[in-house]
Amino acid sequence: MRSTMTELADREWRLIRDDPRDGATQMALEEIAAERALEDDVRTVRVYSWEPSTLSLGYRQDAASVDWEYCDREGIDVTRRQTGGGGIYHDRYADISYTIVAPADEVPGDLMDCYALFCEPILEAFDRMGVDADFAGAEQASIYYPSCYLRDINPAHDVVAPASVEGEAGKISGNAQYRQRDVVIQHGSLSYDLEPERHVGVFDPEDDLEPETFVDRVTSISEQAGIDREEAVETLGDALADWCDAHEGEWRADELERADDLAERKYGTDAWVRDREVLEAAGRER
Repeated sequence: MRSTMTELADREWRLIRDDPRDGATQMALEEIAAERALEDDVRTVRVYSWEPSTLSLGYRQDAASVDWEYCDREGIDVTRRQTGGGGIYHDRYADISYTIVAPADEVPGDLMDCYALFCEPILEAFDRMGVDADFAGAEQASIYYPSCYLRDINPAHDVVAPASVEGEAGKISGNAQYRQRDVVIQHGSLSYDLEPERHVGVFDPEDDLEPETFVDRVTSISEQAGIDREEAVETLGDALADWCDAHEGEWRADELERADDLAERKYGTDAWVRDREVLEAAGRER
């Protein structure tokens, strides 16, 4: 693993400390970063937040699990990820997200090995924040399947805290990967704070999910370390940059233009969000 990381650090990486953006654009930018990695040999790590607050659905998640009226009333955007898993409510303040994008032939082909490599800077960031976090020591059964944070906890990619207190750790970060055009994209959500009413409110009200259920399973950076959000965001970005020796970067104008187009015809459409259908630029379905 260490030799793989040495090889990655020898290549060109950029760190983007991104502006808050809507959910459709955030998902589109990941695809644009994948294109940049293949076309220009530039890899990307970035830290970002969601504005407005957004519910991101897992790739195969049933749209019927969403309380669409609640999301509309509360001004919560809805998009769909390329990765699987349950829905995640990304609060503008309480959530901190990241992305890592690299060519597939430069990283381990085994999924678990790749998770371990890409989560190194995430665990390092928690350590720098003073959060006692690590991969879950054992699986925990699912409480509520439509919600990512309440699904079964998997030691391969779910991070809990405090890790040293057996049986009392709560989930603090979820991470997921997908491969597209020979590029590996990993993104994840770090819980800075808890908004339990909104986390459960975005789901079907007939399921009678209580905010206390969320609080019992999930913890946060604020609860574990007490640092302010700006410091947590900066620490995560620094850890990602140090991990791959990335230079400070930003999106090019043409990347933002292409992301706007992709958001408009894919991630922001009802066809994608509700039915996983993708519309080509000319309006044809594929």
